[in-house]
Amino acid sequence: MANDTIGKTVGVALALCIVCSVVVSTAAVMLKPAQQANKQLDFNRNILAAAGLLEPGKSVPEQFKQITVKLVDMETGKFTEVPEGADKYDQRKASKDPDRSTSLSGEEDLAKIKRRVDVAKVYLVENENGVETVILPIKGYGLWSTLYGFLALGSDLNTVVGLGFYEHGETPGLGGEVDNPKWKSQFEGKKAYDEDGSVGLTVIKGTAPQGSDHKIDGLSGATLTSKGVDNLIKFWLGENGYAGFLDNLKNGEA
Repeated sequence: MANDTIGKTVGVALALCIVCSVVVSTAAVMLKPAQQANKQLDFNRNILAAAGLLEPGKSVPEQFKQITVKLVDMETGKFTEVPEGADKYDQRKASKDPDRSTSLSGEEDLAKIKRRVDVAKVYLVENENGVETVILPIKGYGLWSTLYGFLALGSDLNTVVGLGFYEHGETPGLGGEVDNPKWKSQFEGKKAYDEDGSVGLTVIKGTAPQGSDHKIDGLSGATLTSKGVDNLIKFWLGENGYAGFLDNLKNGEA
């Protein structure tokens, strides 16, 4: 037809692209608060799960009210504050900021994270007798990705209550089995430290001896992911991680 010129065709296509772009951009802006809220909800759900407090069918925000969020100076192992407050403090962002994190040497960097944040968030469940559970953010490199998760310790600050990862890119069916409830359940009741105070909790290659206080079965077919989990546990429970804070908390000096 006479009106079907190349110019008109291009014009219609361009107009359609512009309209679609505006619609998509508007939707992204409008949905961002909801997406952030859902992300935070899932984050809090994982904290509750690691602490053994998640009750299916109950409101996560209501359950999370039993959690107290605090900040720890990783150098001194004592509670601290930041200008934006604990609730708004972005630990992941801070870990990439040279002004708010510390570079790790190759020898120190067991977890292969390159930088350790100077101020870390911790999550406490408290009762009339003091701290009942402490939930510690952990991260470290596996085979393909950085694993982000939580390690929860009981009132003695040594007995493991639970461990879980909320974000990683490990191979489904292999390293991805870090999400398997059966594998994660092995951590419950294990001891984080030996009698001499050194880190005892460890993921071994193969099957752990029955009755072991510290050893966890390695993931079948996922040696490097298992090693990554073992390394990150040793880092965060060690002197460059939360060891100083846990000692202070145990002695009432945090």
